[in-house]
Amino acid sequence: MHISGDDCFVFQQDSTPAHQAKVTIELLKKETPAFIDRSLWPPNSPDLNPIDYCVWGILQERVYRDKIADVTELKKKIRREWVALDSEIVTNAISQRRRRLRACVHAAGGHFEQQL
Repeated sequence: MHISGDDCFVFQQDSTPAHQAKVTIELLKKETPAFIDRSLWPPNSPDLNPIDYCVWGILQERVYRDKIADVTELKKKIRREWVALDSEIVTNAISQRRRRLRACVHAAGGHFEQQL
């Protein structure tokens, strides 16, 4: 079984019980070259998650351009903007993630924004 040899994927572990299962960790270490064990991953790391540091900000800006009447409308707008999102934005975010991962490792998990 091969999960991913493509280096555009990085598996990160967190404290979710299913992610901590010995079988899961053994499989990921064996099959995933870019696996990052939870012991090496900062506990709260939005700066390393492309969705958090890139995509959500763009979606938020687009969704809230106009006043929203209710939750139903909000959900529709989020879905509409997600579908309309240019794939280049996600590609760029993945590219930024590599730089961010290196900077985080260099900073030993500390603050690294000034290094980017």
